Amino acid sequence: MTEWIGWAASGAALLVVLVATGLWMVGRFAKKARGKPGHMIPWGDETAYDKLMAEKEEAHPGLSGIRLVPNEHEALAIRIALARGAERSLDLMYYIWEDDLCGRLMASEILAAADRGVRVRILIDDVNMLGRVPAYRSMDRHPGIEVRLFNPIRNRDWSVLRGIELMMNLLPYNRRMHNKMFIADYRIGVTGGRNVGDSYFGAPKSGGMCFDDLDALVAGSVLRGMGELYDNFWNSNVALPLRTIRLGKDTRLKRFRSFIARFLAEPANRKRIEDMSVPVLEGTTETLKLDLLRWIDSLEFLGDPPEKALRERRNGWLPGSLMPIVNSATRELRIMTPYLVPGKRGLAQLVALAEKGVDIEIITNGLGRSDSVLVYGAYRWYRPRLLKAGIRLVEAARPDNPNTMLHAKTFVVDGKVAFVGSFNFDMRSAFMNTELGLVFKDPVLIDELQKLFDAAGAPQRGWRVSRDGKLLRWTRGAETTHLEPGTNWWKRALTFCIGHMPIHGFL
Repeated sequence: MTEWIGWAASGAALLVVLVATGLWMVGRFAKKARGKPGHMIPWGDETAYDKLMAEKEEAHPGLSGIRLVPNEHEALAIRIALARGAERSLDLMYYIWEDDLCGRLMASEILAAADRGVRVRILIDDVNMLGRVPAYRSMDRHPGIEVRLFNPIRNRDWSVLRGIELMMNLLPYNRRMHNKMFIADYRIGVTGGRNVGDSYFGAPKSGGMCFDDLDALVAGSVLRGMGELYDNFWNSNVALPLRTIRLGKDTRLKRFRSFIARFLAEPANRKRIEDMSVPVLEGTTETLKLDLLRWIDSLEFLGDPPEKALRERRNGWLPGSLMPIVNSATRELRIMTPYLVPGKRGLAQLVALAEKGVDIEIITNGLGRSDSVLVYGAYRWYRPRLLKAGIRLVEAARPDNPNTMLHAKTFVVDGKVAFVGSFNFDMRSAFMNTELGLVFKDPVLIDELQKLFDAAGAPQRGWRVSRDGKLLRWTRGAETTHLEPGTNWWKRALTFCIGHMPIHGFL
């Protein structure tokens, strides 16, 4: 008995030491690693974008320009054109930046811009960076580029120390920066649902996943709000310079340039780029199609503060701005989201709207198309309750491309007001991740959005879910099934179990 007590005491003492060491290590790192404050470089009249946008803004004083970008290849072409056209600054913020063809192509364009004297800031969330840091550390070695990580994990390898750090900071490390933003010369920007990677720009390798997504190209007065939010994140306590992280691998810039050049020159990679539906590498102002911008006074940029990752400043969180818009629906509400976990409060709000006679349609991913079994498991708990309230559910599918998954995040209220951004209708977006987006009331843009909804939910494309007694029924055209399309029994069993676990708040 005495021996057992001794072992228990020793174990408890060791745990205390490990906890203290982990907390000291993280705190010491964060305090030491803070970078110098940085800000958007004010626009002037010296760059090509200055001259071009000054002319357009003079013709539309006080207004903001916007056009939607649903085509994935055009979305890549726009980012390349912005990188090539920038003369003063590039400010990028992303949740994911893959180390693949499109990710490396983007890195090459960013390096070329920095070589021209453009100041480049890149802010990346750290959750998906394990194993990819050396590439961005190489870019960070360029004197014109600074890379910062949002809410980083100090230990970069799978080690005991990394495990301790994760255990001691499980909740903080679950709060991520889900933002996506690309700003050139503080004059033109693109934001929306796309990260950087092959799957987001319609260039996956054979059999790879492709995301149906949505961005918006913007200009004018709305850039002020975007720039302010970017600076707030860049200068926040949870955005730390990449150069403060020790790396054992070779991260020399010259070697990285050579590697990127060889990779992009490979015939197979060149062909994947050349096969895209638009000339991605054209990189001119014409690529942006600025004449198609809709100049409106109703465009509003909204975003969570970086303090949300610390569960601070709750009065400024994005759901506080979006939910009143959703709840204002009197006739129709259409939602498109890759992940649907509304929580009990969100469920109650949707049911209340349906009971008032609001026609609600939600388009999301089915189990056969979702990239997250966990999130789908939570969604299936809400599904029968939503259907019981008379809410129409469509689970997206692409018969022409079975490896395509819905990734757009948008909604339209009464055909009058709409949102496009990074916000998923799930608990993670609402309470854990930082999100951003655009709200507008332009009828032409909303009509364009409505057509995207119509296409995604067309009878021959999406699976309509309905109740059939105690069962659920999926219908697409003449096809009908009572089991989730494109799935097997163990996947369905797994999601059933997940749906009853108390983890919805993390999904």
